[in-house]
Amino acid sequence: MDDISTGILFALLACLIVISGYFSGSETGMMALNRYRLKHLANNGHKGAQRVEKLLDRPDRLIGLILIGNNLVNILASAIATILGMRLYGNLGVAIATGTLTLVILVFAEVTPKTLAALYPERVSYASSILLTILMKLLSPLVMFINMITNGFIRLLGLKVVHGGDDHLSSDELRTVVNEAGSLIPRRHQDMLISILDLEHVTVNDIMVPRNEITGIDINDDWKSIVRQLTHSPHGRVVLYRDQIDEAVGMLRLRESYRLMLEKNEFTKETLLRAADEVYFIPESTPLNVQLLKFQRNKQRIGLIVDEYGDIIGLVTLEDILEEIVGEFTTSIAPSLSDEITPQGDGSFLIEGSANIRDINKGLKWKLPTDGPRTLNGLILEHLEEIPESHLSVHVSGHPMEIVELEENRIKLVKVFPTLKKAQSA
Repeated sequence: MDDISTGILFALLACLIVISGYFSGSETGMMALNRYRLKHLANNGHKGAQRVEKLLDRPDRLIGLILIGNNLVNILASAIATILGMRLYGNLGVAIATGTLTLVILVFAEVTPKTLAALYPERVSYASSILLTILMKLLSPLVMFINMITNGFIRLLGLKVVHGGDDHLSSDELRTVVNEAGSLIPRRHQDMLISILDLEHVTVNDIMVPRNEITGIDINDDWKSIVRQLTHSPHGRVVLYRDQIDEAVGMLRLRESYRLMLEKNEFTKETLLRAADEVYFIPESTPLNVQLLKFQRNKQRIGLIVDEYGDIIGLVTLEDILEEIVGEFTTSIAPSLSDEITPQGDGSFLIEGSANIRDINKGLKWKLPTDGPRTLNGLILEHLEEIPESHLSVHVSGHPMEIVELEENRIKLVKVFPTLKKAQSA
């Protein structure tokens, strides 16, 4: 009879260790789940994901349930092991049972199931959620009582009990998620997503066509000169102004001017001005994500950027913002350098002083500072704090440069040599 009882106790002890492993693995699996994948699967009708999501809505109750079950099982297993130890070894059996049970529980009821659950959280949690859901309903009063005590104690410590957790992502956290997506998202798509997130850190000043490069037509010019400029303009829209660009009077679509030319009605300055759209002005330093929405809301594609004094400092188009997301619109699929950057045979680059620093960094994978001047000319002048002479050599942000050509107190062309580290590795 004693042998049968001992065998039953051993079998019961083994079952309790398995149950303990179940609770331990379930806890780790639930907590190790990817919450965003879980939400995606639940929204798509995955039954297991829906069960788990419902359990995780109240993590305090879930943890309470698991710990209640785990502790009850472990305490019962300890009592049975003590009885078995005393039957087999007398008083010495208590120490033997304690040491042996501790090792067995650590290996088979803690470390092993938790390791497996951490490696395969979805398999473990979806399967275990069936029994946990049943237990939650059966033991709900006990779980709620335990949680009421623990939550009250937590409040006494001056802490807040928040149910459901905070699964919201900041833009920086979302950027990390995109970068860590690996092969799940093509590299090109990752770059586009990151560029969208970066729009809030880039302003219209960073991508604008500067004032001195804006193509416009002075409406006070003689009529033949205006028509010649219209027929030879490489742009789809031009600014109409009087005497100077600050006196902009309209934004003309070239397609509209061609239509007027073909009509039998008289084509004059007055009809040209009437056909022009009202100028759309943009405050300087407007973030690109904001301006993109404003273009959409106001049904505009181009605008003139003005400073705090109302002076025009540049021009930006919808295409310029889209290029920040998808890259340059070119006929070639392969990425190419800007027209302002010319590679040389010795590994150096000839770069125009008007080149945008952000474009240089993108094209050459450099890290020139972008928190100050926006052009290479401005960056060098800020570094030197004076107007330099031709063929002056200078180091800017670790890049050796030579000023090749000056024009009207500005740097027109710069030769940038490969850094020493790159040159040695080559």
